[in-house]
Amino acid sequence: MGAAPVVDIDPAVRDLWHPVAALEELRPGWTMRTQLLDQRIAVTLGADGDPAARLEAADRPAPGGGADVGAAAEDLPTMAAYEFAWTSLGAPPAGLFAIPECDEPDRRNLSAGTIGVRVSAPRAVENFLDMGHFPYVHAGILGQAPRTEVLEYVVEVDSASNELFARDCEFFQPYAAAAAGGGQQSKYTYRVPHPYCVMLYKSCPVDSSRLDVIALFVQSLSCDRVRAHNFMSLIDDQSTDGELRRFQQHIFGQDKPILENQTPRLLPLDPADEHSVRADRSSVTYRRWLSRLGVTYGVIPERSHDDDF
Repeated sequence: MGAAPVVDIDPAVRDLWHPVAALEELRPGWTMRTQLLDQRIAVTLGADGDPAARLEAADRPAPGGGADVGAAAEDLPTMAAYEFAWTSLGAPPAGLFAIPECDEPDRRNLSAGTIGVRVSAPRAVENFLDMGHFPYVHAGILGQAPRTEVLEYVVEVDSASNELFARDCEFFQPYAAAAAGGGQQSKYTYRVPHPYCVMLYKSCPVDSSRLDVIALFVQSLSCDRVRAHNFMSLIDDQSTDGELRRFQQHIFGQDKPILENQTPRLLPLDPADEHSVRADRSSVTYRRWLSRLGVTYGVIPERSHDDDF
């Protein structure tokens, strides 16, 4: 069986840049085979250090019998950004969303591990936005009972950039980062610049005047399977790269079984399908935003309620 036609993927997702590999995983002359939006993708690294990606054709009979698996069908637009290779199955914008902090000379920018999860990309993003699970899933690290209340915060879609922001978020965290020396009342700003990418700007434990940046770039293998790429841009001259990666992977490792046990795996966009509370304000706004963008891949689209009558 060949891959599903690319044209069937909604343009709101098809025409975006998507992460497909950590640059440090790639080597010149070696091909990494993966998947994006149900399509087989081959990713390589040229001698010049730039990544390249191609869409592989459907299996077809080979001369002499058997199957000619993975024959190149077409080259794809490819770029390197934020320690990852990105590609698109459609007509992507000229550039990716900007993270200006990454250009600061004393920042530690690093890929912090890739983890496969049986869940849709929007479910993974929504979980990242949820502060309410901190004391229960990440007890002793990002939260701790009895300090479980999610304080009031503001959620908005920026009219200029059409990005989602959750501002003025606060939560007490016993061990907020690898470099943390004790508990702190962490201040957060969440940002969703892409339907499948989410980041937070968080109080830095070693420099109170600046913010650490932690991001999740989600590669949608299919509508209900992903590779979750972790990225960090930190002010931290104390921890090793290994310590930073282990901390982030430990956090995501706690999230993985929660994500894989969510039902349904696709994210319902209709507000009648899943009840929300005040702590879910980011989730409600994210779902509405996806619906307005026209995203249908990885979600259960909002119904026309005219059908109910």
